Amino acid sequence: MTQNPLSGNERRLQTNRMIEELLAERQQMWQLYWELAEMKPFDKHKEPLEQILRRFCQVMIDYISLGHFGIYRRIIEGTERRQQALEAAEKYYPAIAEATEVALKFNDQCENARLTDHDALHQALSELGEALATRIELEDKLLAAMRR
Repeated sequence: MTQNPLSGNERRLQTNRMIEELLAERQQMWQLYWELAEMKPFDKHKEPLEQILRRFCQVMIDYISLGHFGIYRRIIEGTERRQQALEAAEKYYPAIAEATEVALKFNDQCENARLTDHDALHQALSELGEALATRIELEDKLLAAMRR
């Protein structure tokens, strides 16, 4: 049985829904990031630091996965047809991918308990924050092109 391909309008609606979901995930991730970044000193809170880091990393990975497997997959697989979106992807995606690598490295460090030193955690959060800010800025430009 073959599937009927989606019409242009249906594809746009689907893309817009994915974009809205991505933006909601991103907002939640960014909120948790700032909650974590403002936790100084890291050991004087009701909730254990490891638990907060785990929750943040899960939301961050969900956000990154949604972007990669939901939004960017169309571009990577060559199914995106709009020239503006393709040009924006060519321009911005390499830097978005670099920021993603920084986020994945942070997640790996948290999973392997390598951020137990508070100074190392502060430094890693700082690097992650810069990478996420860059990703968000470029992602907004790419998403704007995809919405046109």
